[in-house]
Amino acid sequence: MDKSRRLYTLFEGYMIMYQGIRTIRYVSLAKKNNELDQDFFERIMLAVTEVNGCPLCSYAHTRMALEAGLEDSEVKELLNGEFNNVPSEELKAILFAQHYAENRGKPSKKAWDKLVLKYGLTKALGILGSIRIIMIGNVYGIPLGSFMNRFGKTSDKRSNIIYELVMLVSFVIFMPIVIMHMLIAKLFKFNIISFSK
Repeated sequence: MDKSRRLYTLFEGYMIMYQGIRTIRYVSLAKKNNELDQDFFERIMLAVTEVNGCPLCSYAHTRMALEAGLEDSEVKELLNGEFNNVPSEELKAILFAQHYAENRGKPSKKAWDKLVLKYGLTKALGILGSIRIIMIGNVYGIPLGSFMNRFGKTSDKRSNIIYELVMLVSFVIFMPIVIMHMLIAKLFKFNIISFSK
């Protein structure tokens, strides 16, 4: 994990929460259609978490990945940003997940188009929703983990107690606003994804 990676701002946290909640239904749909099994889902979780550097999410999703049946060696590789053991049919999705996280939720249109071409729109939206779920976890897991570690272990050098408290309180404040924003977006059919320039 890149411990020097810049932490997310309040605005980024809000947008990531909004995007994640807006696309969570596509994850359920992809799972229902057997397009996204638990192994695939956990590979996405680990690939994104590796980019964002969230120790709390790494710990939780390592356990979940092992319980889902991933081998120890594959989990270790994913947490090191290596994809040697990723099934070839999932590799494009894992690389897109990494690209999405590296670009802080603003992928290139070309990368998205290739994902849709490879998997079809329904599955691509399930992959996008999965990425966005773990992005929420990372954005708020980093300050939560750092705050908890202040009472025993070494805290994240990127963080400070003010940042941690502000981000954690913002989660509660943002939730009802995000739900209203999501309903308006659905009503007016706002684009589900925006791209880097």
